[in-house]
Amino acid sequence: MLVYCAKPYLMHSEKTLDRAVPQAVLDGKAQGFPGYMTVDLAALRRNFQRIASMTTPARVAAVVKADAYGLGAIRVAETLLDAGCRHFFVAQAEEAIALRSHLPNDAQLFVLNGLLPGAEAACAAAQVIPVINCFAQLYRWRTQAHAERRRLPAVLQFDTGMSRLGFAPAERAAVRMGIAQSPELEILYVMSHLASADEPTKAQNAAQLAEMQMVKKEFAPVPSSFANSAGVLMGKDYHGSLVRPGIALYGGAPQVNAVNPMEPVVSLAIAVAQTRTVPRGTMVGYSGTHVTGDSTRLATLCAGYADGLPRSLSGRGAVYFHGQRLPIVGRVSMDSMTVDISDLPDDALDLGSLVEVIGPHQTLEMLAADAGTISYEILTGLGRRFFRSYC
Repeated sequence: MLVYCAKPYLMHSEKTLDRAVPQAVLDGKAQGFPGYMTVDLAALRRNFQRIASMTTPARVAAVVKADAYGLGAIRVAETLLDAGCRHFFVAQAEEAIALRSHLPNDAQLFVLNGLLPGAEAACAAAQVIPVINCFAQLYRWRTQAHAERRRLPAVLQFDTGMSRLGFAPAERAAVRMGIAQSPELEILYVMSHLASADEPTKAQNAAQLAEMQMVKKEFAPVPSSFANSAGVLMGKDYHGSLVRPGIALYGGAPQVNAVNPMEPVVSLAIAVAQTRTVPRGTMVGYSGTHVTGDSTRLATLCAGYADGLPRSLSGRGAVYFHGQRLPIVGRVSMDSMTVDISDLPDDALDLGSLVEVIGPHQTLEMLAADAGTISYEILTGLGRRFFRSYC
């Protein structure tokens, strides 16, 4: 028997974390927490509305997988519901089961990865809709519908060139035959996923679009869903009937080397645990990978790779204080990191002072670039030890 545990997917939305940031924090001083993460729900709402204005008449779904990219699926879904969103996508069945009771009956909740064996009955009972990616999933969902003696909704996903999920081009004729023989299933959409829309000039985009147009023709009149966050910016041909933004909702840049049209949603400040002055030739951090070239003032900060700030930021990344860049020196540790504060006035930082990690001077993309990764990985990895506030 498959037992679903909702807790891991909802921790960021627990009521114990649903508090306003203390005034002292707004004044730049910690109040007992190693870091303070703010989620701007008003900006989230405006991002949704901006996407909706760009994609009309297509409807806008919200991708809220991985606990809404780490921001709290319940709070994010509540905000977007109020903005008019009625379509939500997660990746796994367990996420859907955890979120379903927080959505109204008229909201549709889809599982992008489809259902693993054993999840069918629970998802059918919870009105969760699978994205079917293979014949095994198709047959198992049809069997569930037959057992319940009712039609069950589904989405069909087709691989148009990403080679990740979905039916292969050579399987489409058999899929049409299988659907024709499955009156128990109601196909709501045909869909695919863009692999390179964040780089809009890549030829792969046009190739996938051509393949998707063939899918739409072969499965007409079923509506289609194609565009992710970056695909939204690719124009009407890519939109279909339902667009599925994720990172763009949360303020991330949908396309590389382009102006980000979305508002930032997340800010993060972390606290100073200690400051010190060390002489020239002092080794800093594990393995002494940084050696000071002169007398140096250092600040040790209360966050590290266990909090989602990658070890790859070592010697490359930075934090900011009142616009002044403070480079990370030595290796990022599990629970701490060290920054060079020599360019600040002697009394600028002390115990509990807050420095900016994500904010007006350092975007999510800037931090990700310094870490040698992408904004998605940074955002979804931000730790649960931070105080989280919603505004």
